[in-house]
Amino acid sequence: MNDLLAHYIVGLVTDENDQFYFVQKEGMTFALSKEEGEHALGQSVKGFAYTDMRQKLRLTTREVGVTRTSLGWGIVTEVRKDLGVFVDTGLPDKQVVVSLDVLPELKELWPKKGDKLYVKLDVDKKDRLWALPAFQEDFQKLAGPAYDNMQNQNLRAIVYRLKMNGTFVYLPDNNMLGFIHPNERFSEPRLGQELQVRVIGYRAVDRTLNLSLKPRSFEMLENDAQMILTYLESNGGFMTLNDKSAPEDIKATFGISKGQFKKALGGLMKVGKVKQDQFGTELT
Repeated sequence: MNDLLAHYIVGLVTDENDQFYFVQKEGMTFALSKEEGEHALGQSVKGFAYTDMRQKLRLTTREVGVTRTSLGWGIVTEVRKDLGVFVDTGLPDKQVVVSLDVLPELKELWPKKGDKLYVKLDVDKKDRLWALPAFQEDFQKLAGPAYDNMQNQNLRAIVYRLKMNGTFVYLPDNNMLGFIHPNERFSEPRLGQELQVRVIGYRAVDRTLNLSLKPRSFEMLENDAQMILTYLESNGGFMTLNDKSAPEDIKATFGISKGQFKKALGGLMKVGKVKQDQFGTELT
């Protein structure tokens, strides 16, 4: 059965009930939802074979973008610390697991619900479907070249690779690749996270972009509040700092004095952008 799963197959409709047609292929019977269209007994049907959340054999005639041989985007629907993360790739009644074995060692860098992963399918010896994140080479094939006239543009990015030397991202609206050096972020983004980045350079050697998560230098000088907002947005909307924090902790994070920090924080609270308590500060 392993050879049939996660592939398109052609089977024969042999039976039906109120909800499903039953399609046979090589002695295996796959359930095809009647919501996908009408078929007659004895008719040949082409569809994508898989197992649903109850490990039942299923067939769908819908177009499937993620297969064993084709990569596509999956949306994270659930996080299980003992297993990995579940992604929705468009299969009816099925979320596919990305194993913890292929996720970052630090669980705080795992994707969260709503994040996006570029994956393909795999099937193990027990006929279980898994989703495998794309490699660097896959993104190089997917993306086109960047250009050297994009300085200071603000772009949408999705994190696809985490390395000691920085964060690698895909720019979905531009179909380009970019890189965020550790010096250009306040904290390390998680895998699959969507970010708002700014172009700070162009790499002619591979035609990719150097990017930053930090505000422009003049914005940092003139608007400490914007810097705090950017930090919060890059850290899930929360930070442990508040107006009672030690000056050295504030200086280490933002490079500003406690007085500047309290003034900026007070302004943000006044306009309803953030709120704070004894544990820290969060976006409203």
